[in-house]
Amino acid sequence: MTDLAVRELPLFPLPDVVLFPQEVLPLHIFEPRYRMLLQTVLQTDRRFGVIRWDPQEKKMASVGCCAEILQCQTQEDDRSNIVTMGQQRFRVLEVVREAPFRVGMVSWIEDATDESPETLNALAGNVTQALRDVVDLTGKLVGRPSSLPNDLPDLPRELSFWIGSHLGGPVADHQQSLLELTDTGERLRQEFALLDQTRRQLAARTVLKDTFKDLGEPPRDPS
Repeated sequence: MTDLAVRELPLFPLPDVVLFPQEVLPLHIFEPRYRMLLQTVLQTDRRFGVIRWDPQEKKMASVGCCAEILQCQTQEDDRSNIVTMGQQRFRVLEVVREAPFRVGMVSWIEDATDESPETLNALAGNVTQALRDVVDLTGKLVGRPSSLPNDLPDLPRELSFWIGSHLGGPVADHQQSLLELTDTGERLRQEFALLDQTRRQLAARTVLKDTFKDLGEPPRDPS
């Protein structure tokens, strides 16, 4: 590991928030310590670390994502609304300062895989199809058709990050572990398993709904 791969980074722990690369995160800064953090990073490279804080365990995760400030609007009372975008992931090696805000010594994390581009593309295709099925089935169940965005990433790694960030339900419960994975193929496989399970559940509910629809509504109780 070279010196360039390690640096001090101001840390912003957020309860149950997991930021992924290339995802936008708006924040309202009001606590005095985070106002100081904001002033500090605006004077340097506009970057700080967003990292999940577990309210139940009272503990910070070991892996987070660097956020770059794209926009900042400061009000008269020194509160600020900022818009950030996730950049590279990092692992906290140690916390080197707690006050006035937390600062960690971090190392950057990158994905690595032994799998061929063809294998990764095939995995990405399977995940995308499962995602489309989940969106279509959800639309049928709620009676409101929906579709995926036109700018859905097609590169395997970027797609895996997008899914980890945007999907609720069972995927949301696994966001931190998906962020921490350093193998694109493994992340896609886990996401496919979660999406496929959701797809099967939604398909069963859709069949049940259609069955009751075909049977007609049950007679109302005259009382």
